[in-house]
Amino acid sequence: MGKLETMSTRRDGLIQTVTGLIRPDQLGMTLPHEHLWIDTAHFYQDPKPQHKHKINDPISLSNYGWVQQNPYSCKDNLSLMEESTSEAIQKEMEFFKQNGGCSIVENTTTGIAPNYKFLQELSKTVGVNIIAGTGYYVNDFQTDATKQLSVEAMSEKIRRDVTEGFDGTGIKCGVIGEVGCQWPLTDFERKSLQASAAVQMELGCPVIIHPGRHPDAPFEIVQVFQEAGGDVSKTVMSHLDRTIFDNKVLLEFAALGCYCEYDLFGIETSHYQIIASVDMPSDAQRIHKIKLLIDEGYLDKITISHDIHTKHRLMKYGGHGYSHILENIMPKMLTRGISKETVHQITVNNPKNWLTYKK
Repeated sequence: MGKLETMSTRRDGLIQTVTGLIRPDQLGMTLPHEHLWIDTAHFYQDPKPQHKHKINDPISLSNYGWVQQNPYSCKDNLSLMEESTSEAIQKEMEFFKQNGGCSIVENTTTGIAPNYKFLQELSKTVGVNIIAGTGYYVNDFQTDATKQLSVEAMSEKIRRDVTEGFDGTGIKCGVIGEVGCQWPLTDFERKSLQASAAVQMELGCPVIIHPGRHPDAPFEIVQVFQEAGGDVSKTVMSHLDRTIFDNKVLLEFAALGCYCEYDLFGIETSHYQIIASVDMPSDAQRIHKIKLLIDEGYLDKITISHDIHTKHRLMKYGGHGYSHILENIMPKMLTRGISKETVHQITVNNPKNWLTYKK
């Protein structure tokens, strides 16, 4: 992949991957919000009583329809950490590369079991750039000891992961996030945002944030982040698909200067198990929102991805896989009045501009 020498700590104008620094023009088509190794056991939700007997069944053709509607009630679905899953993901990355994919931003952070050695081995084997995230996921996934950390201690951990590498491995993270937030923000999450902002201000690195499930959550996060010195122009706000539905509110948020991310492509089920009152949009509706942002002048602040974090979305288990955007969404965007140059801006240039260090 033509990595640059990594002896220098100077990253200005470069992008940090798990195998070294690269030039921005080496990034190519990029998925900015994915998981290749993750433990989502904390997402488990009890199903309706009549379905209790299904929770320990492995994913199969006979229960796939139920798993689609209840992804967090099937325990087999809540881990991408087994050897068999890792093999499936390697095949998916090979397929992703064959279809024109070049780079993945891996968003697994403290609380959901990151595995940086696996990411580095996968990147070397397949030849796909992987940019690893550091930082902290939401409060409810943390140990009591982690919740008690000071802003300074959290900042030091994040800084070390970026500048020296994770836990003595020498594998350096290239982005802070996903920084997990709930609604309303907990004290721990506020500290996490402040620590992320402090390190970003010092190192000029990109940040990506998981907002709480409320339309006001992204606004509150930006306020806390900016007050701590964060640079929203180098920051992605994830999951807007399930967070902001009103067009006026969406444009008000876009005006704040964050990257607006639609990253649940491939989920075509309107039922959202975590919040039943929310109607999850379809891929077609996601494209309509993106078209709105383009028409209103925010083309250079849009990113798209899948946020794959459960087995049933992998091709091996009957899902759409990491190449869905390449195979299905980008062609569909072209038929919906979005030009090839605009698609390139969203899938190549915007991730490149976001991920390139400023210091």
